[in-house]
Amino acid sequence: MSFSCEHCGFQNNEIQAANTIQLKGARYELRLFDMSDFERQVVKSDTATVKFIELDVEVPPGRGQLTNVEGLLRTIIDDLEANQEARKEQMPEIYDKVQEIIDKGKAMLAGETFPFRMSIDDPAGNSFIAPDPKDGVGKWEKREYFRTPEQNEFLGLADTTSSSQNPPLDENGDIIPDQVYQFPAHCPGCMHPCVTNMKMVDIPHFRQVVIMNTSCDDCGYKSNDVKTGGEIPEKGKKITIKVKSNVDLARDILKSESCALECPELSLSVNPGTLGGRFTTVEGLLTQVRDDLKSQIFQTDKEGSAETHDSITSEERARWNEFFDNLDAAIRGEREFSIVLQDPLASSYVQSLNDEDPSKPDAQMTVEEYERTHEEEEDLGLLDMKTENYAEDAEGESRQHLPNGGKPQA
Repeated sequence: MSFSCEHCGFQNNEIQAANTIQLKGARYELRLFDMSDFERQVVKSDTATVKFIELDVEVPPGRGQLTNVEGLLRTIIDDLEANQEARKEQMPEIYDKVQEIIDKGKAMLAGETFPFRMSIDDPAGNSFIAPDPKDGVGKWEKREYFRTPEQNEFLGLADTTSSSQNPPLDENGDIIPDQVYQFPAHCPGCMHPCVTNMKMVDIPHFRQVVIMNTSCDDCGYKSNDVKTGGEIPEKGKKITIKVKSNVDLARDILKSESCALECPELSLSVNPGTLGGRFTTVEGLLTQVRDDLKSQIFQTDKEGSAETHDSITSEERARWNEFFDNLDAAIRGEREFSIVLQDPLASSYVQSLNDEDPSKPDAQMTVEEYERTHEEEEDLGLLDMKTENYAEDAEGESRQHLPNGGKPQA
């Protein structure tokens, strides 16, 4: 809806979601590097929270908007400036802090503080930040997640609390490999009872992984995920595989949730967490990436034909069509390309076709270890972990809260 009054100058471009609540919530994050990034289209639903991370400003759920990054930031600054004169007289200490945020926001708009990040977190999954085919790893990111009971309550959905039963274990209380465990759950889409299947699988020459599958008979919701376990290695792992034929497309591949995927020849990059954990083939993984991207960029009708959103220009449509044509050709085995998996937790795997020793890479694979960056360790929460002398630190911290530092008093 759009409204403008020529008498008082009031304007309103509020939007209301016409579609249903999605099966999962979605969080988008965009890292801005230049002025052109301000033009990215943004759809903010009335259930979404917007945050400019470096500015340390968060906009709670409110009216929906169809705008761009610049419009969002300007709206925040204008709202903060509206009551500054009153704050200056009534609460001068708060006025100074707000003015610092306003000045920093204006510097961002002027392009003086690149790079910085903005995020949209929408438990309803109906918000959107437009991607660009030229985005590299770490610039545009989307993460889907299961809603918490509090978020479902906020959206007016049914209660998700349920009493789950423990799956059968062996005499030592451990999960039995290659056995399917079933336990009750609630569908995150319609909240009806459903069943989650879990199975531990031993991947040859790699490690044990847990495959999770949830399906709902009422709404048709399905999800598959792979979880890896074990200790955190000291170094990350980078795997590069050259795909030259249909034999390579049939290789088993495990992409963990912490792994970034890149295909330089296809101009494809997938950030960690975007697809979750996947244990499939090379062809299956590319197909999943293609389908997920198409659902974001194109509108698909019941017959399966795809049309772009009205907001996409003809130039952008041509770029996306070229991108998907190259991706389809790679899936059909009509062009050679390479896949690079960079996993800071070394939890990803590509099947080797080495006949002499399958545990070692073949001629088309390279596997190398690397030192994790500070940013990777921070994202994984490794910098906050303490595995030695934590009991002594906890005891010392508790003493600080006691009178006289816990020392006996006369």
